[in-house]
Amino acid sequence: MKQVLIDRYAPPEDVARCADVPDVGAPGSGEVVFEVLAFPINPADVSFCKGTYRLKPVLPATPGAECIGRVTAVGAGVAHVKPGDLVINLQRENWTQKRRVKGDDVIPVPAKMDLRQAAMLRINPPTALLLLTDIVALKPGDWVIQNVANSAVGRIVITLARQRGLKTINVVRRDSLFAELKTLGADACVVDAPDLADHVRAQTNGGAVRLALDAVSGRATSRLASCLADGGVVCNYGAMSGEDPVMSRGALTNNGLKLVGFTLGRFIATRSLEQIRRIYADLGQQILDGTLSAPIEKVYGIDEIRPALVHAQRGERTGKILVAPNGTV
Repeated sequence: MKQVLIDRYAPPEDVARCADVPDVGAPGSGEVVFEVLAFPINPADVSFCKGTYRLKPVLPATPGAECIGRVTAVGAGVAHVKPGDLVINLQRENWTQKRRVKGDDVIPVPAKMDLRQAAMLRINPPTALLLLTDIVALKPGDWVIQNVANSAVGRIVITLARQRGLKTINVVRRDSLFAELKTLGADACVVDAPDLADHVRAQTNGGAVRLALDAVSGRATSRLASCLADGGVVCNYGAMSGEDPVMSRGALTNNGLKLVGFTLGRFIATRSLEQIRRIYADLGQQILDGTLSAPIEKVYGIDEIRPALVHAQRGERTGKILVAPNGTV
């Protein structure tokens, strides 16, 4: 079978290779084997290849935080999935044609889900959900501001916030994105700039903004913080700038702001397995009925992993880059 490996940390297109490796074999007791149907290339995967991600396994290693698969075999004692079921995998190393994992690591998803959308269920939808539920006790009518609002997470935040009666201010790099985000349900859109706070106050009529979601870091964190009401919280969950988040001492001391961090693994680990399954069942149903979706720009084969990685790192893409290890999806 084929599997993507990296032997050193460097630009992904320089180090990722598609290798022939031994088959995963039959499942043991409590295990599941599934065929990987599709996986997305996420910013965290790019960082993983570069060696700038928080996890650095022994090399050679296989990237891949998420995928959608179809069960081909189950071991003794596995009852919640069966051959033919679609599943997502809670473990990493998914840039491959097959996986053999513990049964509890796979979560069944609706059988009729669009496979391309299902490939992106594991990370972005629960990230957006928990950013809105676990950081600040928000109530209907509250304002939330986010940067990178046109990202997959940002788009889902807009939809889930609207479901909860929350209002979103969506910060992007170009105003050509405004119409698209307004169609999704964005209440306000602004272009990131040094005077961001002035533009935000004009959009909210002075309404208090209690939560800021930051996926850029660097000075962008400080610009979001300047938009918050006293006592507000900036939650950093990404670093597209490649820098650490920056906030002024005055924002922290005089304005009582807080800067907190978020990783999906840490926050979802506070839930039981049954709670985790319910979260994904609800989000999966919303993808199935079309409530949640993310745009896709192109699908590559696993042998094309290097051009796929180059494409995934281009600016101003119109959607995600996916890979189908066993054919088209």
